[in-house]
Amino acid sequence: MPVNTRLLMPKGTANWLVDHTSLTFKQIADFCGIHELEVKSLADGITYAPSNNPVTRRQLTREEITRCESDPEAGLRMEPDEITALGKKARRSRYTPISVRVNRPHAIAWLLRYHPELSDTQVRALVGTTANTIRAIREKRHAQMNELNPRPPSDLGLCTEEQLQETISEAKLRQEEERMRQQAALEAARKAKEEAVEARPVESEQ
Repeated sequence: MPVNTRLLMPKGTANWLVDHTSLTFKQIADFCGIHELEVKSLADGITYAPSNNPVTRRQLTREEITRCESDPEAGLRMEPDEITALGKKARRSRYTPISVRVNRPHAIAWLLRYHPELSDTQVRALVGTTANTIRAIREKRHAQMNELNPRPPSDLGLCTEEQLQETISEAKLRQEEERMRQQAALEAARKAKEEAVEARPVESEQ
């Protein structure tokens, strides 16, 4: 079964649907374009994929999920505005007026200071900047470094408050998932070590 290229992170979406809905494995597999066994593997914790919320990304609505939860034979329908990979509705680049662009360094400084959990990609999406600019401000090499007045990008007109909070929530969720993954790996390593010690033959007394 081909992976659904219309989705961002198909397996991550499947992982989220397993954890947050009562949809069947088949409904999730059909929507995400993966095999039912892959969905079961995610549900059993055998495989791992960073959770991707299709509702906050506007790929699915709560109403659509509820409709399919009440009818196990129904198939999920993706929100049409998000079908971009097939060329049905390509997103246009966001134009930022020059009067607002000059505020980008201030917004970047604020994001780096108060929300280090954000990835550079997320900062770029919020502010509409470049990786080089982010790096320069992080390393305190930016030409305006001494003049920066860190302020939220939503206050500066670079994004909406909803977009800002949604991105921060996603970053914190990803950070927590990574922490849990590392914790699980350490716990598995500890158990394996204990089992190896218990399985070690006891030397007979001379």
